[in-house]
Formats: sequence, C-alpha cells, structure tokens
Amino acid sequence: MKRIALLDILRGFAIIGTLGTNIWLFAYLGDLNKMFSDPLEPWWSSWDKLLQTMMMVLVNGKFLGLLTLLFGAGMEMKRQKAQREGYTWPGVYIWTCVLLLIDGLLHYTLVMEYDVLMSYAITGMIVSFIINRSRRFILIMMGIAGGVHLIGITGITALLALESGSAFNGMDTITGLYASGTWWEQVMFRLSNFGFFRTESIAIIPLNVFLFLLGALLMRAQIFSDHDSGRLKRRNLMIVGLAVGIPLNLLLLVPGGIMDLFVRYISAPVLTLGYLGLIAYMMNKNIFPRLFNRFGEIGKMALSCYILQNIIASALFYGWGLGLGGQLSSLFILLVWASICVILMIFSHLWLRRFRQGPIEWVWRKLSISPAAKDTSRSTPM
Repeated sequence: MKRIALLDILRGFAIIGTLGTNIWLFAYLGDLNKMFSDPLEPWWSSWDKLLQTMMMVLVNGKFLGLLTLLFGAGMEMKRQKAQREGYTWPGVYIWTCVLLLIDGLLHYTLVMEYDVLMSYAITGMIVSFIINRSRRFILIMMGIAGGVHLIGITGITALLALESGSAFNGMDTITGLYASGTWWEQVMFRLSNFGFFRTESIAIIPLNVFLFLLGALLMRAQIFSDHDSGRLKRRNLMIVGLAVGIPLNLLLLVPGGIMDLFVRYISAPVLTLGYLGLIAYMMNKNIFPRLFNRFGEIGKMALSCYILQNIIASALFYGWGLGLGGQLSSLFILLVWASICVILMIFSHLWLRRFRQGPIEWVWRKLSISPAAKDTSRSTPM
C-alpha cells in the first residue's frame, strides 16, 4: 500500500508534540505537580509560569490524542489490507500488539515511567475485535467507551472542585531519586512502583478505545485522502475542532487546577481534531514545505524517534546524565525541547537518506512474523 504523506507528517507532529508535554516531567524530575496548576503559584503570578501554562494549553493531551487517532487509522489500514489479501482478522495483528506490549514494558522499565505504548497495546487487542464489525456496532462501542470515560473524568473533576484542587503526594521521593540516583536505581524504582505508574495507562483505556475507533472511522471516511472531498472534510474538521476546542482548553486557566484533568482528557481530544485539520490545511497550502518534509521523516521513524527523544531527555535532565533537572526556567525548558526536535529532524533525515526505515522499525519488521503464522503485514503500529 502506498504511504500517505499526510499520515507521516501528522505522526511527526504527534511525536514532538508529546515531547512538548513530557519535557516538563523530565525537567522537573518526575514531579507530577509541575504538570498541573499550582494553587500557590497561579499562572498570572509570573511570566515564567504564564509561559509554561500557555504551552500546556497548546500541547498537553492534544498531540497524545493525535497519536492515538493515528494508531486507530493505521489499524484500519491493516484491516483493509488483510481483507483485500484474504487474511483472517485480527489474526497475526494480535502478535503485533504483543510486540508493542513488550516494547512498552522495556521502554517503561529502562527509560520513562509514563510510557503510553503498553496502554496502546492493550487497546489494540480490544479494538481489533471491534473494528471488523458494522459501523453501527462501532458507534455503539464508541458511545460506551466515551461515556465511561466522560463520567469518570467529570466525577473526578467534581471532586477536585469540592476539595479546591489537589496535589500529588510523595513527589519528593521521586525527584530526589531522579536528581541523584543511578540509572539502575531508577529502573528498580519503576519496577517496585509498577502499579502506581501504570494507573494512568489503565485509566485512559476507554478514551483510547474511543479514539482508536474514531481514527478508524476517519480513515474509512477518507479524511486522509488527497481528493477534494478529503480536503473539504479536513477543512470542516479544522473549523469545528478549533472553534470548540480552543475555548474548552482555555479552561486550564481556571484557578486552583480544578479543570486540569478535564482539559487533558476531555477538552484536548476535541482540539486534536482541529490540529489535524490545521496541519493538513498548511500542508495543502505548501506552507513551510521543507519543515513539513522533516516532520514527515520523523513520522516515518515514529517509534525510533519516540524512544530516542525520551532517552535524550533522560540523559539531559536526570542525575545519571548531565543532571540539568530541577528548578529551571520555562524558557530554558522550551529551548531544550526545541533542540531535541532539531536533533530528531537531523537524525531522521540523515538516517532515511541511507536506509528505508528507522532502526526500531527495522527490528520490528524482523520480529513481526508471528511465531505461529506468516503474514504480509510487516509495518510498525505507528
């Protein structure tokens, strides 16, 4: 199947966009409280806090939502390929999810405790049995998954409002370890606290199911096609997504952090659709073509770049590396984020000049033959 350039570009944006959120976790040595509004330090208290808050308004949860949508779109492409070539579905796709689960476990253990790949692997197994059903059944499952997620997040938001916000306890232990502990001590700490660190990955499965299925339906509706109808649909998606998503995400400015979880898990996916349409619109208008080509190259090596950016950030901020983490200015953190983005662009550009796929994608291709059966689908889930 011919690669869809727009999908690669969107993946590239999604990869560096997720780093735009995670970079604060690295920079503040795993302190979750720095990711959310601090009642003692509101966003208007300083230019530094304002800069961080506006960055969160723009990226927090939005590009993770985009990445999740694209996983669903990629699954639908594989399902269509299996259907054309007469292969049983989900069949060997389950093996792909097992590989992703192993990859996620390794990434969680060795690099980053808030890795999302394990959650995607479990979601993929669930959705693979839904995606081959009728559109009506898919919409019903989307309604159930979305409803469960909405009720859960709304309930938590109501509790936060009653308690006038909340803070994560025990962060001093984490920041102390990441500031001065060895890499091996951090690995053992993640394994010892597996349940705590995997809470979000489990809690977001209903949202993941919803977005996977939405991505699959967008693929069926030819949203990503280069035809006039596809461009029109993306334009409408951009208008509606931005018009509704921007006001919803400005709820992050509500004092006390009351709306933080609501924005990350409810408002953000709405703005994700607007970003999808906006990026596609800029691509069609040939705005910054060279820059978009670099994003496309990152997208072709999405898994490699995702892992690499987290390794680089760990080495820069954690005590076993350069030890830059701690009380840093927001401007410095954003400059580091931009620098890592440039490194990813250079790396992916030079790599793809010599090789057809990224290093992790190459390994994936070699391993993607099921131990029990062969399949022609050898691409990574991204």
